[in-house]
This record gives sequence, C-alpha cells and structure tokens, in this order.
Amino acid sequence: MVNRLTRDRLQAGLLITFWLPVVRALGAGLVVCVILFVPETQANHQGHATHAEPENPAVIGEGREISGAPFRVFLSTGTGAGSAGLDAADLDAAVQTVVDAFSIMLQHRAEYPRFDESLTKQALKRVVIEPVVLNDEGKAFPFLVARTKEPGLVTLLISAASLKDKGHLNHPDILLPVLAREFQWVVSKADTAPKAKTVAVERDLQAAPIRTDEEIAGLSADERARLLQHLFDTYLRTVDDQKSLAGQPLYDVGSRTPTPPTHADSTTKLYDIRIREALQKIVREPSFLEQTPKAVRSLLNGKVWNVACVNIAQRDWATRTRVLAEEKAVVVGKRGQRIQPAAILVNVHRAAAPDDPYYRETQGLPMGALSADQLALVIALEIQHNIQEKSLSGHTAQDALSAPR
Repeated sequence: MVNRLTRDRLQAGLLITFWLPVVRALGAGLVVCVILFVPETQANHQGHATHAEPENPAVIGEGREISGAPFRVFLSTGTGAGSAGLDAADLDAAVQTVVDAFSIMLQHRAEYPRFDESLTKQALKRVVIEPVVLNDEGKAFPFLVARTKEPGLVTLLISAASLKDKGHLNHPDILLPVLAREFQWVVSKADTAPKAKTVAVERDLQAAPIRTDEEIAGLSADERARLLQHLFDTYLRTVDDQKSLAGQPLYDVGSRTPTPPTHADSTTKLYDIRIREALQKIVREPSFLEQTPKAVRSLLNGKVWNVACVNIAQRDWATRTRVLAEEKAVVVGKRGQRIQPAAILVNVHRAAAPDDPYYRETQGLPMGALSADQLALVIALEIQHNIQEKSLSGHTAQDALSAPR
C-alpha cells in the first residue's frame, strides 16, 4: 500500500508512527472550553504510562559498573522470569547486552545528544533490568522511565523479556539505537523546570457536523471536502495553540536550509496553509479513501481535533500524537457522539532518524520541508496504521502525567 501511494503521490513519502483515539466520554454537546494538547512528547518510544520508583527497589548485588558512566546496571529481584519464558542465561545476557550497548554509546557520546545531555546533567540514577516491565496499570513495556524521590533523577527500567522477544539479546549494536532514543525520556522526566501553561480554546462542539462512518462512505469527494471545511469552522484546529512557531524559521519545500520569517507569524501561517491543504487531499482524493480509509473517517467523524506543525527543539520525535485524558472526553455533534479528542503534532525541524522505517523515503528532509502531498501521506499513514495500536499502548496516561501544569 505504501509503495503504491508513494508512486502516486510523491517522490519522498513518509511513514509515521503514532495515533491514539479512544471512544469513552462524559459531558453534553455544548459550547465548551477544552484544554488542548501541549507538544511534550516524541515518536518511537515504547510506552511511558505513570510509574514511580519505590523507596528501595529490590535489586541483586551492587550492579554492573560501566567505565565512564555515573550509573550502574542492576538486575531486579522481581518475579516473573519463568512466566516470561526467561532463564538465568537470558537474564545474564540481558544485563551484558545493555552494558555493552552503553559502552558503545560512551565511546561515541557526541553521536547521541540526549544520552550526552543526560550524562552532563547526571539525570540517570541507575538502570534496572526487570524480567517484565509493568506500569501502574499492569501494562507491559520494553522500556519505562520512572521518576525517583530525588528531584532531577530518574531510573530507566528495561524489560529482559522484550529484549529476548525482539532479538536484542547478545546484539548490543541492534539494541543501541532503540536504547539511545529512550534518553529523550530520561532528560524529559528528569526535568523539573516549570512548563508552559496550556491554552483553553473555545470550540463550537454542538454545531460540529459529525458524520458516522457509514455516512462518510457514501459522500462524494466534493462533499467530503465541504464537510472538512465545516469542521475547520467549528472545532478542527490546524495551528499550535502554544504558538511555538512564532518567530521561528521556515523551510521551503524540499530544502534543508531554514529561512528566517519575514514576519513573526509567517511560519505559523505557512504551515497552517500546508497542513490544511494536506488534510483536504486526504479527504478528497480517491487514493486515500481506497488505501487509508481510516484516515478519511477519523478526520470526518470527530476523532481528530488538532493537526498542527510545532517546534519542540528539546524533543527527538519527528511526529507525535496526543490524546486528552479519558475523564475529559466530551460529547460532540447533534447525535451526541462521545469523543476522547486526539491531535497529531508534526515537529517541524526534525528529520527521521537513520533507524526509522521511513528514513530512506524522507531523504533526510526535516518535516517542515515536506510538501502538502508528502504531509498528506504522512498523516494518512499515521492514522491508518497506528491509531488502534496507540489507543492501547498507555500513551494517554503518560501524556496526562507529563503535560505542563
């Protein structure tokens, strides 16, 4: 499907990770002010629902020292190894693999800026290998960054079962890029500085012309485009409510060199136009309805509330979705459809990492240099392939936890 769309749509298409809607709710179909989405996240991390380190986590021994590192790697005494299909050799291999991966990162510290930053700030207290890593809701994740009782210090938990399942045991070179990505979470969760406040945005939810999936399937291309325009007029936003693009440089399509804006709002306006054009392409053109129908439906049935380009310099993600906490779900449209609002945030200055599955297609371009055609493919593939997976992955809880107060 990707190849066909790429041939039809563009020279440098993109795949993307992440979409997250859930259908639960409360409230009434009224004009309300909803606190929306603060772009404080990244792509490709493996789940960070709420989890706090206990006072004295049970670990074995004094931990494995790594030359040049201020932290050690410990093996947890937690149960579950046998039920996870692990034996003593697997646990030993997990510890050694992680130690070897860190040793390589230390030798090439400059190539891993988030890891380097965490070392400079001494943000990582320790690394703990657990048979299975569970968050407070009992969901399993490959990695999890847990805040400690000490401000500015976190613990990185790593699942031995996940390392085995993914073929990382005894292959530190394969684990390395995945492990390196986790350090943006180490830096993020260790950061105790005050965060920007969220912005309340008024939306005319009762008047939103939400359609059912069956109705959407029967609409013509022009009708779908008109419906999308009505959603723009009522609640669907295409700019960053945090105004992170104000005064920021912009990219011409296909260029890797940022250009200073002529006015403070030039970059915001440019990407607002580009995003809206991309969304119009998704809902209008037959190829998207045929090959990414979930994207078309989600844009027109009320699940998506915000699609915007943002500038989050301290995050390594190229694209990221955010969903409001379940208890803030609302009722939209005359039918009273219950929605847990979702957004997609495109980090303008970021490019795909070399190990990302869509790296080759991007040709190293930052996300802000993509054309409307490319953005349309990015957004459509994100919704089509990841919306259900992400709704089950625990990102919602972490977003609620990490959002600035």
